[in-house]
Amino acid sequence: MPPSEPAPPAAAPAPLVAESAQRGLELRAALLLVLMAMLVVGAALYLMWARGAFEQTQPLYLVTDDSDGVVVGMDMTFSGFPIGRVHSIELAPGGSVRIRVDVPVRDAHWLRQSSVYTLERGLVGAARLRAFTGVPDDDPLPAGAERLVLRGDITAELPGMVSDARDLLQNLNALTGRDSALALALRELQTLASRLASAEGGLLGALTGDPADARRVSGLLERSGHLLAGLESSLGKADRQLLGPQGLVGDTQAAVRQLGALLQDLRQSVTQVDAVLRDVQAITGNARSASEDLGALRADVESSLRKVDGLITELNRKWPFAPSQQELTLP
Repeated sequence: MPPSEPAPPAAAPAPLVAESAQRGLELRAALLLVLMAMLVVGAALYLMWARGAFEQTQPLYLVTDDSDGVVVGMDMTFSGFPIGRVHSIELAPGGSVRIRVDVPVRDAHWLRQSSVYTLERGLVGAARLRAFTGVPDDDPLPAGAERLVLRGDITAELPGMVSDARDLLQNLNALTGRDSALALALRELQTLASRLASAEGGLLGALTGDPADARRVSGLLERSGHLLAGLESSLGKADRQLLGPQGLVGDTQAAVRQLGALLQDLRQSVTQVDAVLRDVQAITGNARSASEDLGALRADVESSLRKVDGLITELNRKWPFAPSQQELTLP
């Protein structure tokens, strides 16, 4: 006979199954709640970390007379990058506004003692708090420093701009008025254009305002043209007389060439005269030496004559039969 099959286990009671299922659901719900709590806490911690809640910062106090447009949490930028965040805004005892900006320590090196801070407001958009550093090698900005803020509010210029625009419109109305100088000039221009378009006088009539004056000016211009033509003809004749083949300039050039030849001959003659003068000078030197010899000879002759005269006188004195008139005739 085949072995007998084991008997099936007895079925668990229904209340125990329901209790186990309920416990499983509670456990899963608790795990889901814990996971959700962890996600919320993680997201909060991440947001705090992203907002710099756990980053070491140093305070910077900016002083201004009006904090309109400044809100807590707005960024202070440097070259377009946020390097600080507005922590609080308070009213100082003197009536000024102190804005506390928390600057991360890792970005504090961008701020120096000479840095400049501005609060700018445009027509559109929120206000902007900006920092500028012109001397990067200056001393670093200490923690808790207090600096003034320069305000650049374009809306403050709107009243002046509106006043300027009103003055401009008034000036424009005065310029384009009926009795303005521009209107008078346009009417005069229209009158001139009508005169130009008329058949009498043309441009001259428009300029002079009288057709008779225009005709006189036209006649004067015509006579001036004839005079210029005659003058041009005269100039042509003078040009031919002066610069033509038989002109005065050609004759003058020939005369100059002849004069040059005469001067050349004269130069040669002067050279010859110079040679003759040198010969004459030599002859004069010889004559001077001959004259000196003649002088010595004359002196000798005069000495001899004096001696002869003395001898004759002595003879006359000693000669007994000498005539009473003593004469000596010399050849």
